[in-house]
Amino acid sequence: MLLTYMDKLIGRQDEIGRLDALLQAAGEGDGGALVVRGEPGIGKSALLRHLEESAEGFLVMQASGAEFEMELPFAALHQLCAPVLGKVMALPPPHRKALEVAFGLDTGTPDPFLVGVATLGLLAETVRERPLLCVVDDAQWLDHASAKALAFLARRISAERIAIVIGVRTPSSLPEVPTLELRGLGEMDARALLAAAIRAPLDVRVRDRILAEARGNPLALLELPRSAGLTGMAGGFDLPPSGVIEQSFRARLEILPPQARLLLTVAAADPVGDPGLLWRAAEFLGIEQAATAQAASLVEFGTRVRFPHPLARSAVYQAASVEDRLRAHEALAAATDPVADPDRRSWHRAQASAGADEQIAAELEASAARAQARGGIAAAAAFLERAAALTIAPDLRVERVLAAVQAKLSVGAFDESAELLSTVPGDDPRVDLLRGRLSFVRRRGDEGPTTFLLRAAARLAGTDPARSRACYLDAMEMGILTGGLDHVVDAARKAPSVDSPTSSDVVLDGIVSLSTEGHRAAAGALRPIVGDVDDQVWTTRPSMGFMLAVELWNYDSLHGIAARAVAAGRESGSFHMLPIGLAMLAAATVHGGGFGAAMEMISEEEAIAEATGAAPLVYPRIHLAALRGRRKEALELFASVGPYMSLSVQWATAVLNNGLADYPAALEAARQAVAHGDLGPAGMALPELVEAAVRCGSADLAESALAQLRERTTAGGQAWGLGVEAYCRALVTEDEDAYREAVTVLEDSRMALYRARAHLLYGEWLRREGRRREARTELRMAHELLFDLGAEAFAERAAGELRATGEHARSRSAQVSDQLTMQEVHIARLVADGATSKEVAAKLFLSPRTVDAHLRNIFRKLGLSSRKQLRDLPEIR
Repeated sequence: MLLTYMDKLIGRQDEIGRLDALLQAAGEGDGGALVVRGEPGIGKSALLRHLEESAEGFLVMQASGAEFEMELPFAALHQLCAPVLGKVMALPPPHRKALEVAFGLDTGTPDPFLVGVATLGLLAETVRERPLLCVVDDAQWLDHASAKALAFLARRISAERIAIVIGVRTPSSLPEVPTLELRGLGEMDARALLAAAIRAPLDVRVRDRILAEARGNPLALLELPRSAGLTGMAGGFDLPPSGVIEQSFRARLEILPPQARLLLTVAAADPVGDPGLLWRAAEFLGIEQAATAQAASLVEFGTRVRFPHPLARSAVYQAASVEDRLRAHEALAAATDPVADPDRRSWHRAQASAGADEQIAAELEASAARAQARGGIAAAAAFLERAAALTIAPDLRVERVLAAVQAKLSVGAFDESAELLSTVPGDDPRVDLLRGRLSFVRRRGDEGPTTFLLRAAARLAGTDPARSRACYLDAMEMGILTGGLDHVVDAARKAPSVDSPTSSDVVLDGIVSLSTEGHRAAAGALRPIVGDVDDQVWTTRPSMGFMLAVELWNYDSLHGIAARAVAAGRESGSFHMLPIGLAMLAAATVHGGGFGAAMEMISEEEAIAEATGAAPLVYPRIHLAALRGRRKEALELFASVGPYMSLSVQWATAVLNNGLADYPAALEAARQAVAHGDLGPAGMALPELVEAAVRCGSADLAESALAQLRERTTAGGQAWGLGVEAYCRALVTEDEDAYREAVTVLEDSRMALYRARAHLLYGEWLRREGRRREARTELRMAHELLFDLGAEAFAERAAGELRATGEHARSRSAQVSDQLTMQEVHIARLVADGATSKEVAAKLFLSPRTVDAHLRNIFRKLGLSSRKQLRDLPEIR
């Protein structure tokens, strides 16, 4: 599509200025991405071509989506990277392998995220020679895997000499990168373009009709006179610009001979644009050579077969009769090599089929398996959906539909999954399982996700007890995450029994017992399995194990289950499991008092979330903010999270305010947290409720909370819980022996933070008893521990108590963590441990230049000039 006259773009000066600024910044090492978005025909492609032509000194790499392309994983990314694949040998072996597998140069299953990291490395190698411009047009039709890789690149090139510009229609589902929204041309510019296109004198009424119908759309301005004729405009079209443009292309199509139209239909049905394939298909159909010249007004036959605009391809395909479309796909299937490209051949055979055909359906199912092995889940879903449509046997059709639904769910196509699932009889328990999963991810619908899982469990109870119990456990895990556990537990009491219970069965029965009979009754079953962090059940259900460890106040299991999840995530390369494990381990480490190490884990988890486009898991940040005790910082964080984190925020607010000695605020927050009654944070809020209630004079409330806490900690039988219960008991009873018990129990444990709080509470009690000398010993110990750990609010509370005894605590100097962001702390600690920029970049999914930019900021903030000085800085470790 042309928007130009005599090589000059009309009416796009501001847009050109923004693109030029992007290029200039990228050339200077300040990379960036921009989405150029607008309706069909608005001039996106013209702007992109202008950008390519003006990118002097840049290496320009191009890719585009195709509307009728079956989804082949990484096809567009391969197209983009093809010019620089010679540099792949410079990448680390895992990254090189990832790209080679993704592009079909090696066997294996590619990890989409690792492919993104590898592509970033490939582009970083390329820009060593000259800056790089990546141009991607028609991105609304990109394959899912390529779109994810581009999303990753767009977020990680800020320190590279790389510009990425993506043309896409409105609306689009591309990641949130800066967007240039293309609007229609203003009236003066539209008149100028029309005058440039039509040199003959133009009647004012006809001109005004063209301008009104085109609504500033440049392609419509050019196509309307061509399709309707200058005298045919009087009646108007009453269509949106895209409709006008397609009608224009169809009008040009209608005057062509039948063989030319059929040739164009074949070209439109094959988005690859392979001329050899097209000519073989044309020969199969007996299309004569003369048709090529006749079709040239709508398609360009060169090294690739190209339409002048995607709307032209769409118009040609949609205008073709059903019979011609079937013939076109039949010819393309016959012309496709069954050995070199079996999947494309199967796809065309399927499109050529007018009815059910089990042979083709089986071929598509095989294609789905191959696509899935290459990481093309979306492609597999498309193959399976088409295979199901061609399947005759009802049972086999259900199997293929359910497999397609699972694949579509995996790539986030939730609406399509729901529509496809509605075609399957609802009495199949697997349908309920998928509906439960769908309901969970969509978080909408009349029935909650646990309802579907429970229904599936009930249906399976008589025929497959083991699967029925697994469904009940799935529903419990979902109930823990979304609320409503009581309802699930009530239903799970009807779970069928099994002769040889597995660990999962023990957990299921233990949670039912925990919720219905209490912690003491469940302890016998749950304590051993929660204490065994290597049990296989925690491999598949680490979040449930983590929550039960919290409930039983078992820190060793809390930390161990989380650490195992991290190790499994790293070993498997799963960027689903690794962030979950990192968030759990960070939260556990915070409670052990390792704030610096926790910050590293939080930074890494957030780096993965940013790189993959996922939402970060915010709860470890909440725990850290509460225990660090920086009021303003913590409250801002608490206010920024959604209602789904309300329980964690209430617990954190109680901890924060107990540290700040704002006991009424702590009492209210702790009361709300405990009222939830859910596993995990509700139980952890009990010590905060005891302390706040005692300070506020609510003795009955404190005694009730202590009784609930004692039930949990006695059931767990671990030092963390027993020590906390002892100092809470001391608060309620004012029994000095209980204070001493708390200090003793926690002395040899890993719970330095809680040991410090025990010393603080004991010291405060001693001071109020008038035993100032003994109080100083306990308060001094509490202050030193809390100060060194970074628990600032509790440390200041201890300092205030010390001052009340007549002793001044050491003042707090500025800490490294005060001056750096969490990511900068992480980078600084890695470099201080000897990591190179490349090693840090690989760990945090950044480019080495981005790491170096962060290091310059770190050096500036800390007044350093070298890595050696950073390694010699004790506070950074």
